[in-house]
Amino acid sequence: MARVINALIIGNVIWDVVDTFVPTVNMLVNYGGKEIITGCDLKPSILNDPPAIHISGGRCNDLYTLVMIDPDSPSPCDFNMREFLHWVVINIPGGSDGVSRGYEVVPYLAPNPQVGVHRFVLVLFQQHSLLRGICEMNTRARFCTRDFSRDHNLGPPVAAAFFNCRRERQGRNMNPGTSHESIS
Repeated sequence: MARVINALIIGNVIWDVVDTFVPTVNMLVNYGGKEIITGCDLKPSILNDPPAIHISGGRCNDLYTLVMIDPDSPSPCDFNMREFLHWVVINIPGGSDGVSRGYEVVPYLAPNPQVGVHRFVLVLFQQHSLLRGICEMNTRARFCTRDFSRDHNLGPPVAAAFFNCRRERQGRNMNPGTSHESIS
């Protein structure tokens, strides 16, 4: 878990999105059957469908909330829409095979950055009780993960992950990703 925290610090997820926290559960994120490594590069073409999320290390009767955001919207140099909301799922039962058993408050919106390299952050919170009365958000732009956590009494995150994504080049001369951790 120290490796994940180090990656979150190096990637400026801690400070830009969440405060320092101690992970208490494991969260595995899979796109297209491939487990992502925190801080890896992903291509938009494999991100069309929501990822499979597996939570382990908690109790079966625990409930979780998952938030996915882009802190670099619309571009890393001009992030005036920070944080752009991509997905919110609440009331995810612990010990389940993923978020499909939770309630999707904000439908998944596939990452598709237009300019620069964007970080896409998945933050998992443990709930103190069943969440009710959360309405769909009026806008996805300028969401604040910290405010959402405070407003719904979630406390600090229990797990987090992020990946980098940039616009794919179109045409015959596509350049493969330069990162050794790029997943396509």
